[in-house]
Amino acid sequence: MSFKHRVLCAALLLPMQSLAANWSAEEVVSGLNVPWGLSAVDADNVMLTERNGQVSVLNLKTNTIKSLLQVERVAAYGQGGLLDVARSPFSHNQFYFTYSQRVDDAIETTLAVATYDGKTLNDWQDLLVTYSGSDTGRHFGSRIAFDEKFVYFSVGDRGERKNGQDRATHAGSILRLNPDGSVPDDNPFVGNAKIEPQIWSYGHRNPQGLYFDPQTNSLWAIEHGPRGGDEINLITRGANYGWPVTSHGKEYWGPISVGEAQEKEGIVSPRKVYIPSIAPGSLVLYRGERYPSLDGKLLAGALKLTHINILNLDQYNNVVKEERILESLGERIRDIEALPNGEIIFSTDSGKVYRLVEQ
Repeated sequence: MSFKHRVLCAALLLPMQSLAANWSAEEVVSGLNVPWGLSAVDADNVMLTERNGQVSVLNLKTNTIKSLLQVERVAAYGQGGLLDVARSPFSHNQFYFTYSQRVDDAIETTLAVATYDGKTLNDWQDLLVTYSGSDTGRHFGSRIAFDEKFVYFSVGDRGERKNGQDRATHAGSILRLNPDGSVPDDNPFVGNAKIEPQIWSYGHRNPQGLYFDPQTNSLWAIEHGPRGGDEINLITRGANYGWPVTSHGKEYWGPISVGEAQEKEGIVSPRKVYIPSIAPGSLVLYRGERYPSLDGKLLAGALKLTHINILNLDQYNNVVKEERILESLGERIRDIEALPNGEIIFSTDSGKVYRLVEQ
């Protein structure tokens, strides 16, 4: 079977319901303003971001919230605001953040870092204010991931399709930085004055899920397609993922295909296509004993189709099965976090954080 046919078969896999009766959600806290990002501080505490610029810590023993910081420079406009948070693997007391801020006439996706001493969040520092902005409120990205040495974060095309193939802008790309925000010497386009040197991959529309799996040394991304055509991609150095030249989606104004084709030589094909769109908000690859049936599987939070999407992988990282759980919850699932003890929590656009419960 060709890779193209394998991709199309994966896209047409019917979601299996075999897990649906085994799962429920236990509410931990409510009343938040779109809790966009979650990151474990320790066994009992989770740092969370709200899209309006608020950073807080959630205590999972008492189910209480402690406010840490209101980031005043956040531009909570359209899909933008305070976005992801991720604990640094390089320094035990540092956390990375992505957010949108206004710079002159544009709004730019930004990577920042701050220090948490167990009580307060200090020394907020912008590491990269991307050159990606537009005056639209669409497609900021942005999730954060780490490998052993580097920081990765995603930036959407900012509502301008041409940005996906324009490497003179950070828009429509996944970026790779050193922990201090500088550019790694071995980034694929370093030395080319016409390309932004932070770019690791390009041709993305709006990747709102990003996860590095150390067991397989794999960087995974999930992104919004147009009307149909959400994609899961396995990210590799310098690769082009096609947007807007290739897409499995349709135009919003009619049954017209987007781009030149679904697949094209020189463009990496997705590992999974969702038709219709689920509107993905996050992605993790679960490794743990707390939920044995989830071990080694990708979990994506679905916004439009309101469920957790579970994907089985084979030994070659091909998607071979799809399952959907918590559809009856009716929540737009924004972020999924696996805690140090293996427990999974997730946030929703309605302002809640839940604990995943296996019955």
